[in-house]
Order: sequence, then C-alpha cells, then structure tokens
Amino acid sequence: MMDRRGEWHHLLRCRMDEKRPGGQMKRPMLAVALLGAGLLARCVVAPPPPPPQPPPPQAETIPNPPVTDVPLLWQPGHWNWTGAAYAWQPGEYVPRDGHSNMFMPGFWQQTPTGWSWVPAHWL
Repeated sequence: MMDRRGEWHHLLRCRMDEKRPGGQMKRPMLAVALLGAGLLARCVVAPPPPPPQPPPPQAETIPNPPVTDVPLLWQPGHWNWTGAAYAWQPGEYVPRDGHSNMFMPGFWQQTPTGWSWVPAHWL
C-alpha cells in the first residue's frame, strides 16, 4: 500500500510517461528548467536613469492672447524629457478661472538623484 506522497509521485510519473515519446522525463532537462526559472525569478529591471541637466529655456515672443470670455494666463515654454532627449514644449495660454493670481510656472529642479520636472501649478 502506497502513502499519499507515493501515490502522487506515481501518478505524476505515469502522466509524464504518457506525454513523452521517450518515456521518463530526463532529469538534466528538468534541472536546467528549474534553474532557469529560479534565475529569472530574481531578475530585476532597473529604472531608467534620470535625465541630464536640461538646456537653458528658449527665448519666446509672447503672442497676444486669443479673444475669449475666459481669463487667461501665459504659461512659458519648457523642455520636456522624452526618455532619450529634450524636446521644446512652446508656451501657451491657460485658463485662470477659479484660481488665484499666484501661478508658479513649471521648472527643472536638481535633486540628489538627478534632474526632475516640477509641473506648473497654482499657489
């Protein structure tokens, strides 16, 4: 009479024997598969490096605001990091409705880990 462990092992072996044309599963192949799975489980994807120092802002000529009933405020242009290079984002008018007159344009800030973008916001 087999114990539960013996039954399980016997059933597993029989199922493997049925599926494999050569009979028993080759143990070196199983060991390689288990080792590979163990190594892959420990893989960690490193975060992308922080962007380098951004170039100085480009000079912009502020156009006349569009005609609208909504009060507008000029938001200056800035450099966007694409993950590979900086791309200039031109300035634009943004709605001021419901906000105070205190607007902080976005800016690049140097941190201990590199440069990071602080988006424009109302104070």
